[in-house]
Amino acid sequence: MLRVSASPHIRSPRTTRAIMLDVIIALIPAMFAAFFIFGPRSLAIIAVSVAASVLTEALCNLAMKRDQSIGDLTAVVTGLLLAYGLPASLPLWMAALGAIVAIGAAKMLFGGLGDNFANPAITGRIFLAVSFGSSMSNSVVLGRVAKTGLSPDLIGQATALTNAGDMDLVSQATPLAVAREMVEGDIPDSLTLFLGNHAGMIGEVSVLALLIGALWLLLRGVIDLWIPSTMIVSTVLLCWVAGGDPLMHLMSGGLIIGAFFMATDYVTSPITAKGKIIFGIGCGLLTFLMRMYSGMPEGVSFAILIMNILTPHINNWTKPVTMGGEAHAS
Repeated sequence: MLRVSASPHIRSPRTTRAIMLDVIIALIPAMFAAFFIFGPRSLAIIAVSVAASVLTEALCNLAMKRDQSIGDLTAVVTGLLLAYGLPASLPLWMAALGAIVAIGAAKMLFGGLGDNFANPAITGRIFLAVSFGSSMSNSVVLGRVAKTGLSPDLIGQATALTNAGDMDLVSQATPLAVAREMVEGDIPDSLTLFLGNHAGMIGEVSVLALLIGALWLLLRGVIDLWIPSTMIVSTVLLCWVAGGDPLMHLMSGGLIIGAFFMATDYVTSPITAKGKIIFGIGCGLLTFLMRMYSGMPEGVSFAILIMNILTPHINNWTKPVTMGGEAHAS
């Protein structure tokens, strides 16, 4: 007998929890790098962000009388990605507030996983950047890392934020801020940028650690290269054409973590290959414009958020034609 059932007709044994577990594993190398570069303070930021994310989702489910969803680990991933976009000097209560906004406002308010129109971690980070600009721009690094990654004159300009002997956090300009001449300083060499021995957000600085995680996601089939490759290539190429240092733009700021871990979010990115290419190029173009011509040195988060908003339209423009049907403009 011919059995007729509702779609989808092809199912995968992989669960949301399994996919999120792969993402968590992929983010572990960046966590070790954060501890080495920023010290225990980075782990405190991560712990608070993750805990606040999970607790917020649990409380929202209770308030909305929904089944608990914290077991799918999406809240944990949101907390990690949010924490990775924060400076080590940020007050812990701000990290918690960002997580509450990310989960409560950007995810649960719209119906939970699958219904959010924007990446929750990016939304939380942008909320903190807009609300607490001074604290979010206060980039720091461990004193011992600063001594190996800074020129002598910059070491003299560093300001101690916490006192713990060898574990002092000192202010240091980010490479993108220096490149835009927003602050005085020297841009680290390529090896320092690649390893991450410089100031920045705790989970963004080590390109090596992020690439290890990205490789894990690619090998596990969690992501593909359409969005990361087009976003990275378009950003670097446009910055180079505009007179910027391509290697510096490649290995500084949130380009790598944004391209591999945030722009590839299943819910807020296009589903077709053509749509992913458009999405990636759009992210790259917006990142370039903000990095080179806006009043801020970085633009990855805002670029991805804007393209998240355009994702439903991109899906509509690039949806495949049904067999035997005709394409209709809409």
